Amino acid sequence: MKSLACFLAAFLAASPGLPQSQPTFSATANVVVVNVTVLGKDGQPLENLKRDDFVVLEDGKPQRLQSCELQRLETQPLPAIEAPPAHRVLQDRAEPAAKPTPTPQVQDHRLIVMLFDFSSMQPAEQARAVNASMQFLKTKMTPSDLVSIMVFGSSLRTVQDFTSDRDLLIATLQRFHIGEASELASMADTGADAEDQSGLYVADETEFNIFNTDRKLAALENAARRLAYYPQKKALVYISSGVEKTGVDNQSQLRATVNAAVRANVAFYTIDARGLSASAPGGDASQGGAVGSGLYRGSAQSSLRDSFHNQQETLDSLAADTGGKALLDSNDLTVGMVQVQKDIRSYYMLTYASTNTAEDGRYRRIQVRLAPTFAALKLKLDYRQGYYGPVAFGRMKGEDKETQLTSALESDNAVTDLPIAVEIDYFRLAKGKYFVPISVKMPGSALSFHNKGQKAATELDFMAQVRDARGQPASTVRDTIPLKLDQATAGQVGRSQVEYDTGVTLGPGKYTLKFVARENGEGRLGTFEAPFTVPDLNSGGTLRLSSVVLSNQTQALSQIAGVRNDKKLLAQNPLVTSAGQKIVPNVTRVFRPGQNLHVYLEVYDPAAPPNLPSNIHVAGVTADLALYQGGQKVLETQAVRAMRPDAKREGTVPLSLNAQTSGLKPGEYVCQVNVIDELGRKFAFPRTSLVVLPASAEPPATAAP
Repeated sequence: MKSLACFLAAFLAASPGLPQSQPTFSATANVVVVNVTVLGKDGQPLENLKRDDFVVLEDGKPQRLQSCELQRLETQPLPAIEAPPAHRVLQDRAEPAAKPTPTPQVQDHRLIVMLFDFSSMQPAEQARAVNASMQFLKTKMTPSDLVSIMVFGSSLRTVQDFTSDRDLLIATLQRFHIGEASELASMADTGADAEDQSGLYVADETEFNIFNTDRKLAALENAARRLAYYPQKKALVYISSGVEKTGVDNQSQLRATVNAAVRANVAFYTIDARGLSASAPGGDASQGGAVGSGLYRGSAQSSLRDSFHNQQETLDSLAADTGGKALLDSNDLTVGMVQVQKDIRSYYMLTYASTNTAEDGRYRRIQVRLAPTFAALKLKLDYRQGYYGPVAFGRMKGEDKETQLTSALESDNAVTDLPIAVEIDYFRLAKGKYFVPISVKMPGSALSFHNKGQKAATELDFMAQVRDARGQPASTVRDTIPLKLDQATAGQVGRSQVEYDTGVTLGPGKYTLKFVARENGEGRLGTFEAPFTVPDLNSGGTLRLSSVVLSNQTQALSQIAGVRNDKKLLAQNPLVTSAGQKIVPNVTRVFRPGQNLHVYLEVYDPAAPPNLPSNIHVAGVTADLALYQGGQKVLETQAVRAMRPDAKREGTVPLSLNAQTSGLKPGEYVCQVNVIDELGRKFAFPRTSLVVLPASAEPPATAAP
């Protein structure tokens, strides 16, 4: 398989040159903490073991224990209280920025974090979650419990650090503003109605949900990293209304979140704040009714249930993969919080310095055993099974760096130190042959430059592999893009974005893309993994369309660094125009007021007038572009009529549509392209989401040399 690769660097407003790097001196030791619960036949923890009673192996090699500490935890709740003193509540409300509570001693304490994902909950669900949490604190909290409170709305915030003060915790919950960030939940609730066959204008939230799911999982990863400071077991109670899965699942971010939690010894206890719910056939009044016979065949109800179960599936995966439990379909939300107390009882905290000094990032398996004298007791041990070793990019040689890329491509240890967004499209080249552009965008602030003469230099490595439905490699891409800029221009990169484009040729079928990007200044890695489908556009009776590409600019090929001068490969890419311009996909679907919205797609095999000579090709395809917000049409372009197919590609009619975003209010919009094959009496209404930022917001980068 062949590929085409190009590199686009975006530079915006001027900024000072590169900051002077400061020398940093550090020393590290790979000290591993293993928390072990030892239970007897009666299910009660055994609390009289010593350091010499444990045997720890890493990858089969014995390790010397440095310490063994027993964490003895209470399970009996404190006396119930009705409410915190009135003066305490009023004082906390009047002084929201009060001095932080002194860090308590965590020895012999159970660390519980309540994380409220308000971005996924409607106001009624937020109220239910807060009330259940206060009920837990009033009636179920034990003397061993230290509780912290986090909130995720537009960002992750720690509103109360670990404390055993029930009055302070309850007062913190009472300060919550019910309804905060709930508008995000309404946008991320569902996508377009699967049963809508009318061509009406229903929002398709797929692209938004991919981004929104990323943010939720990244917030959980960030929370786990914050808790890594404490070596004890931690339980993070994640209260939300589900995490929606989409057609392009963010598998790398999900895996990275789980790995971060395992490394930090954090178990996720996920709670669905919706409780036990029953959906009405065809949906409730919060959405439009299904059109057609789906309501009577049961497919509409099935679609609703599938969406609901997909949201809960991610919650279940987060809990199961980190050693926690998920509470789904229960109106008593306190059950999930009490489960933490049942699971985290007295345990031993073992530490050792690993004899494996290699900083290769590989998985290391842990085994914990008891001395042979305890064999007859048949004790049950519960502990984490392993961890991923550290990585030191600066110490790697050229061969090691290449091995790191290959290992990242093959490993289940997803890395998200380098944030990347990926878009996968498809265009038909010939019968059974498709060009699949892969567009990757990353923030310029993630690049680390070093001085090289009068220039600032860095380097980017990319590796991608496409596998078919059988798991066999279908195509591979490997690129290294050096970047040398003058000092003034390099200083502007942090306010811009970098885009890398590549493409492969494939046949119809189901595939999986695994993509790895690395900047070679500090060695930050980013991985992305997603399934995608290349449809067979030579079959079926519907109007045959390519992917719909949204863009806000084009770029001259002569000004793009890293483009391979292979005319055949350039000619294959439909995003390269005959005028030598490259259409740059807007991967994140984010626009600023005043930017041009350019939409490109292709129609295949439109009907032709009868009785025409074979050497005359005429089509009758019209298309226009419309934007909708809140069910109301806010913009519509003039219809574009395409009469002549592409002379170089048989049966292909390219369509280009343009609209200005000036005058549009900030927010999310549904972009709908209305395509009609007049002679074939066929039509299609492909839709996608886009976001318009406020005029004062930092503009999304536009590619430039």
